[in-house]
Amino acid sequence: MGSQEWDQRYAGGDLVWTAEPNRFVVAELQDLAPGRALDVAAGEGRNAVWLADRGWHVTAVDFSAVGLDKGRRLAERAGVAVDWVCADVREYRPEPESFQLVLVAYLQLREAEMGTVLRRAASALAPGGVLLLVGHDVMNLSEGTGGPQDRDVLHTPESITRSLGGLTVVRAERVRRPVPGSPRDAVDTLVRAVRS
Repeated sequence: MGSQEWDQRYAGGDLVWTAEPNRFVVAELQDLAPGRALDVAAGEGRNAVWLADRGWHVTAVDFSAVGLDKGRRLAERAGVAVDWVCADVREYRPEPESFQLVLVAYLQLREAEMGTVLRRAASALAPGGVLLLVGHDVMNLSEGTGGPQDRDVLHTPESITRSLGGLTVVRAERVRRPVPGSPRDAVDTLVRAVRS
């Protein structure tokens, strides 16, 4: 989907998702000391706002101006500051070696485009910085619920780690995420890597 489709999806008064951060983002990042963070494809900004509330200096990038406007309102209500950047992450070039954290949550791109985004994300990490990716796994089609039904924009741990040369992969696996109102969990890919 392009930016106009996401603008339409975010156009309603309510958040498409909850204002609460993603459960895996919290579990993986809550113990990190704050620094500069880049939220790639931030959507409505829930993870960016959570990070900012924990003391991070966050740059949140998304190509949906409507989603970013919702993020701004969420940040205002939380009393935190986030640098909101309206840009297509397929073209966005973050500053090299300048972030202690890069977060990529539920970005839906074909593998070649995802690889480009991930290589740029990895290069944006300062030494010791952490990259965390959480996204819909290909196994979600057969074993999970919700999410995109297009296999070409779904992940595997291997498809993600292939693009993270120069980083040390700490965790790369499939994880299950309870979905309210569904008898089945969603199946996600979770990858955490560190720049030496």
